[in-house]
Amino acid sequence: MSGHSKWATIKHKKGAADKARAKVFNKIARLLEVAAREGGPDPTSNAPLRTVVLKAKAAQMTNDAIDRAIKRGAGLSDGGTYEALTYEGYAPGGVALLVDALTDNRNRTGADVRNIFSKLGGSLAEPGAVGWQFSRRGVITVSGGDEDTVMMAALEAGADDVADDGDGTWRITSDPSIVYDVRDALHGQGLEVTSAESTMVSSMTVEVTDAADARKILRIMDALEDLDDVQDVYSNFDISEELMEAVGE
Repeated sequence: MSGHSKWATIKHKKGAADKARAKVFNKIARLLEVAAREGGPDPTSNAPLRTVVLKAKAAQMTNDAIDRAIKRGAGLSDGGTYEALTYEGYAPGGVALLVDALTDNRNRTGADVRNIFSKLGGSLAEPGAVGWQFSRRGVITVSGGDEDTVMMAALEAGADDVADDGDGTWRITSDPSIVYDVRDALHGQGLEVTSAESTMVSSMTVEVTDAADARKILRIMDALEDLDDVQDVYSNFDISEELMEAVGE
């Protein structure tokens, strides 16, 4: 396991996601607004909106909060206007970073992102420098279960691949449009799904063995994700479980 998936795992273990729930809801609300503005307020006919609604529900966002965000995006109530921006850069060790943002002030967001890269040992790159290696995939993590059971349940649900991440954890990849259908199918088989998301996965990985570099990489990702305008940070690092645990304390 590498990059974004491993980062999500270490945050889950530290409880960081729960501590930042309000921030997570705010970011999802922006996604809902943009999806509703671009494709209309009906999730049945707006596939991107439907995907974000499922993400919101998975994060335990209330139906009222989801509805309010959709109405703002569709112009049915007052709300801000956000534009999508993507930044590309490098962390120490040649690790690639892809940063997705939704902002109502591109100058502010650009300055904030640039400041984090420069202060924490990274560097911004030109558009296209690292983005070419990333593609959107559905990634589901299952804890427990034997290989045959997980493999059969995942493939029957339409998943593409099942990989053993060690310690009784399985990583399942699928088309991003069916990630939540696969999750529900695995739940239906009695398997424990610890995470399910539509994310960007790199076709290349960079092995990181230096503790100082690993710590800087995680610090940059943490600082970027803490920005209100940043939706997601994706990476292609490969750090061993032992080193990840050591530097993630």
